[in-house]
Amino acid sequence: MDQDMKGWFTERSPMWPGQAFSLKVNKVLLDTHSKFQHIQVFESSHYGKVLSLDGAIQFTERDEASYQEMITLLPVNSHPAPKKVLVVGGGDGGVVRELARHPGVEQVIQCEIDDQVIEACKTHVPSLGCGFSSPKLTLYTGDGAEFLKNTTEKFDIIITDASDPIVSGEDEAESTKDGPAASLFNEDYYNRMKDRLAPGGILCCQGESIWLHAELITRLVGKCREIFPVVEYAFTCTPTYPAGQIGFILCSNNPATNFREPVTVWDEGKAENMGLKYYNAAIHRAAFVLPTFISSQLSKQKNK
Repeated sequence: MDQDMKGWFTERSPMWPGQAFSLKVNKVLLDTHSKFQHIQVFESSHYGKVLSLDGAIQFTERDEASYQEMITLLPVNSHPAPKKVLVVGGGDGGVVRELARHPGVEQVIQCEIDDQVIEACKTHVPSLGCGFSSPKLTLYTGDGAEFLKNTTEKFDIIITDASDPIVSGEDEAESTKDGPAASLFNEDYYNRMKDRLAPGGILCCQGESIWLHAELITRLVGKCREIFPVVEYAFTCTPTYPAGQIGFILCSNNPATNFREPVTVWDEGKAENMGLKYYNAAIHRAAFVLPTFISSQLSKQKNK
C-alpha cells in the first residue's frame, strides 16, 4: 500500500512510465510473499476485491469480466469443437470459471506456477476462485513453458493468461527484472504452443496494451505470423488496467479460421442468460476493430 497516500493502493511500473493508478482501500485481506512474487488482496471502496501481484493489479471484481470472458471466449467461440483446453497461468481462477460453464468444453488442464495465488483467490475471492472446483479441471503447479516442453498431450485451445513479463515497482528509475511470466513472451514459447495444438487448434495469449506496448505487440505478432497461418490482435476495455485497455494475440493452425466471425454465436440475451457480463457476439466482432495507429503498424509489418 502507498505510504504517501494513507489508505490507498497505488500501482506504478517501469512498463507504464510516467503514470500511476490508485484505488482507495477499505480492508487488507492478504499481504504476503510467495517464492515468486508479492501477493496482495484487498477490498477497495468502489471496485470490490482486488488482487495485486508485485504491485500490479491483476483484477478487480468490478471489471474482471471484461478480461476473463474475452481471453476465454474469443478463442473458444472461434473453434468448432473446443473440447480440450490448456490454460497456462490464470491463477486467479477466472479463465477456468469461464471454461467450466462453456457447454462445448469437456476437459481443462491448467498449469499455474504459484500455488499461493490459487489459494489466495479460493479463500478471499470465491467469485473467481470457484472455477477451481470444476470437475472438468485438472490442475498442475509449475512453470507453464516447461509443462509445454515436457507434455505429449494435444489441445484444441491453449490460453495463456500471464502477468506482465517484468516486475512492477514503486521506483520508475529502478532497473527492471524479469517476473514469473517472462518466459511466456518469446518466440520459443509460441513454437512450443504450436507443437501442442491439435489439428485446427487455436491459441490466445495476453497481449499487453496498444497505448503502452505497441512495439512489443508488433514484434510478437510479427513472430507469430512466421509460425501460424492466421494471426489476429484483439482488445478489450478494462478500466483498472494501465491505459484502461488490454489486448490478446490469437493464432490458429487452421488457414480457414476467421477470428472476426465467431463459430459459436451468443447474442446479448443468450450471453446474459449464461451469466456473462461483457462478452457477446457483437463484442467479439468489435474486438478486432483496431485504432488506426496500431492497425497501420500491424498491417505494415504483415506486408513485409
